[in-house]
Amino acid sequence: MNLVDLNADAYAEAHTTPSGELYERLAAETHEKTTAPQMMVGEVEGRFLEFLVRLMGAKRVLELGTFTGYSSLSMARGLPEGGRVITCDVNPETTAIAQRYAEEAGLIDRIEYRLGPGVETIAQLEGPFDLVFIDADKPGYVDYYEAVLPKLADGGLVIADNALRGGRVLEEDADEPMHAFNEHVRNDPRVQCVLLTVRDGMLFIMKR
Repeated sequence: MNLVDLNADAYAEAHTTPSGELYERLAAETHEKTTAPQMMVGEVEGRFLEFLVRLMGAKRVLELGTFTGYSSLSMARGLPEGGRVITCDVNPETTAIAQRYAEEAGLIDRIEYRLGPGVETIAQLEGPFDLVFIDADKPGYVDYYEAVLPKLADGGLVIADNALRGGRVLEEDADEPMHAFNEHVRNDPRVQCVLLTVRDGMLFIMKR
C-alpha cells in the first residue's frame, strides 16, 4: 500500500537537487545486492536528513540501522567541521558496502561504524546526541527509543523512520509494532511529537 501517490513521489524526487553520481551507484548496488532495497532512505529522505543536520547545526548524530549507508552518508555531508555520525547495525555485509562508499565520498572520517545489537551498543555510548535517527528492526523501536532518550541533548531530536509502515498503522492493529511505537511516544509525557508523511512516515520527537 502506497500512501503517497507514486507520481507525486516521482515528481518530488525529480524536483530535489540530486545527491550525485556516487549516491546513484550506491542505490543501484543496494538494489542489486540486497533482498530488501526499500529499506534504503533514497534521494528525497536523504536530502531531508542532510538539510535537518545543517539547519540544526547538529554535531553528534546517532543512527540505528546503517544498512548500505545512504542515510549516514547524507547526514555526514550536512555536518559542520568536527561533527560525527555514529551508525549501528548487525549486518557486516551491508555495513561493508556503507564503509566503502563513505571512503570514496571522502566522508569516512565523519562516520563511526558499530556492529552489534542496538540496545547494547547504545549502552556503550556517551551522550548527548543532537540527532538520533532510528531506522532498524521495527519490534525494537520502543527499546531503542527508551535507550536513547536519556542521551538526547537539550533541544535534540529523535526521528523514527517508517512510522506509517506502508499504511499498516491505519488498521490500528495492536500487533503492528509501529502502531504500538507511535502510541507509546504519543502517550509519553516526557516528549512532544509530530508525524510527517514524508516517504513512509517520519515521527519527530523532542523532549518537553
